[in-house]
Amino acid sequence: MADLIFLTGPTRSGKSRRAVEIAQAWGEGVVFIATYRSDASDAEMLERVRRHRAERPAVWRTLEAPADIAQGLANLRPAPSGAVIDSIVLWLADRLGQDDANLIAAWERQLDGFRAAPHPVIVVGDEIGWGPVPMDKELRRFRDLLGLLGQRTAARASEAWLMVAGCSVRLK
Repeated sequence: MADLIFLTGPTRSGKSRRAVEIAQAWGEGVVFIATYRSDASDAEMLERVRRHRAERPAVWRTLEAPADIAQGLANLRPAPSGAVIDSIVLWLADRLGQDDANLIAAWERQLDGFRAAPHPVIVVGDEIGWGPVPMDKELRRFRDLLGLLGQRTAARASEAWLMVAGCSVRLK
């Protein structure tokens, strides 16, 4: 059973940077799983992607937005020395057209695959429910689903960390 490390926290808290720091100890065979599907019309988001790419080692492989992350990892040859999945929020956003039960079941299947991997896996999450309750019904649904996926990830993780202002706080 692979180590599953969950890093969560608010926006710009240092989650991705910390994931890279941890994974660098796994050598040059790390694969980075980007869950964002590029949209050339969103210049600000493309700049975020560029900045994230610059933060990780150039020798790492990148797997962009696979439909099934766990299967994509299992199919990689040679097998990676570890994987960084960034992030649950973008994975969920890409699938919001599905009903809640199917989304939760799909994430559980991903977690099964991550735990069965022959290498460690880091999953980056986001804590977005610490502020006011959104007025929009779909935003509340998104916030609630993300909270549930984060809880399920933390429950299955061998380690869970909260990132705040660039500092990590061990949860488990």
